[in-house]
Amino acid sequence: MEVRDAVEADAEALAAIVDAPADVMRNVVHDRTVRVAVRQSDPGPNADVDVGGAVDVAAEGGEPGDDTGDATAENVLGFVSFDAREDTVYVTQFGGTSEACERLIGEPIRFATNERMSVELLVEATDEELTAVAESAGFDAEGRGPSFGGQRTIKYRLDSKRSG
Repeated sequence: MEVRDAVEADAEALAAIVDAPADVMRNVVHDRTVRVAVRQSDPGPNADVDVGGAVDVAAEGGEPGDDTGDATAENVLGFVSFDAREDTVYVTQFGGTSEACERLIGEPIRFATNERMSVELLVEATDEELTAVAESAGFDAEGRGPSFGGQRTIKYRLDSKRSG
């Protein structure tokens, strides 16, 4: 698994993770810091080169319906979006596999630690996986957060300033 900056082409995958329209997620990619965890399906850096050094055209894009396709295709496993205001980094969206979320939560924490800021995160009250990720990362529950679409949230906070 690798973590990288999100690009506009990731919008469809991000939308599927959080059940949102792709256009909304394109805006998130443009307006926030967004990091994605991806699984590389690349068989290796030289998979598209033959012994003589010529590039294998099929591996570069292949024919329609050809399963070889792009050798560097990625699968988005999760993402985190955040922004910073005053002395707090706000995690605005967060989701994916448990393993990806555990790795991704470190992104806003590192930023906050470097800038001597706190981090705030809202988790749906019924989301046991993200609750476990937040608590494992050192966040403290600070009580009820706002409701979104009728879903209660819990506000979590991590005071990175005390660890810096």
